[in-house]
Amino acid sequence: MKNTHQNIHHWYKKHGRHDLPWRRTNDAYHIYLSEVMLQQTQVKTVLERYYFPFLKKFPTLKDLGNAPLDDVLKMWEGLGYYNRAKNLHKTAGLVKTLPTEIDELITLPGIGLNTAHAVATFAYKKPVPIMEANVKRILCRLEKLKTPKDKELWEIAYKLVDKENPFDYNQAMMDIGSSVCTPKNPHCEECPLSDVCKGKDEPTLYPIKKKRVVPTREQNIMISLYNDKLSLTQRKGKFLHGLWGFPSIEVPLCASEYIGEITHIYTHFKSISKVYVYDELDCEQEHYFSTEEIRKLAISKIDEKIVKLYLDTIQRY
Repeated sequence: MKNTHQNIHHWYKKHGRHDLPWRRTNDAYHIYLSEVMLQQTQVKTVLERYYFPFLKKFPTLKDLGNAPLDDVLKMWEGLGYYNRAKNLHKTAGLVKTLPTEIDELITLPGIGLNTAHAVATFAYKKPVPIMEANVKRILCRLEKLKTPKDKELWEIAYKLVDKENPFDYNQAMMDIGSSVCTPKNPHCEECPLSDVCKGKDEPTLYPIKKKRVVPTREQNIMISLYNDKLSLTQRKGKFLHGLWGFPSIEVPLCASEYIGEITHIYTHFKSISKVYVYDELDCEQEHYFSTEEIRKLAISKIDEKIVKLYLDTIQRY
């Protein structure tokens, strides 16, 4: 095991992504933020558009907790999975500083086992492993596991972790998974774990990738107009909760005008929205906004597309 750890550290020293800002800080809040942003999101996207603006707006956990949720959602706009932002905000309102122990971390909103382990090892140098997607793939190939259970993977991870230098070890494992032990065409000859890898002869067999069928959801969207302003409602359901958007309706109003269709791909389903516009004679809805005012609201990508469709439509006339 000592030789394996040495190989991993040597590889990380030479090939690791040392310039990532969350790897150059001991600030638990900054590390926690990066871990949450990087869930289901590429490093490039987080770096170029979200991480630094978010920290500029909310430089400390206290600042985040004191901010209105609308402001937090606006800074998160376009990053998706808005529950992440809401849970960040909730956590910031509950604690002044993030706990150092995993058992305490996982009691906070939205912090699961991997995020808790990541904060513990990267912020507080705890000798524990992490378990994100790239690491899971490495562990499966090391032990030739096709359909592993999470408990089994955690047991392997704890046996393999370098307890003397867990920070570099865990960062290295993520980098090896993203650049060497890749899902397709892995570079086994370059891998510092090749000496102990049981699955290196046929690495792409491990793990078995589950086939996923993406369902399609169709809906009718109604844009209500009054004095050239558009009516939006703040969502209360679990999906896109807290964001402003256009309501869906079962049947379009007879007097409404169909202006087009919007398609949007989410991780778990495809959404097709038929968009209608209706001119209100009286101010029947509660919240009306100009398109300029809408730009200042926290809205989803699909609602941004709907606004663009509306603007393109009126420009044609």
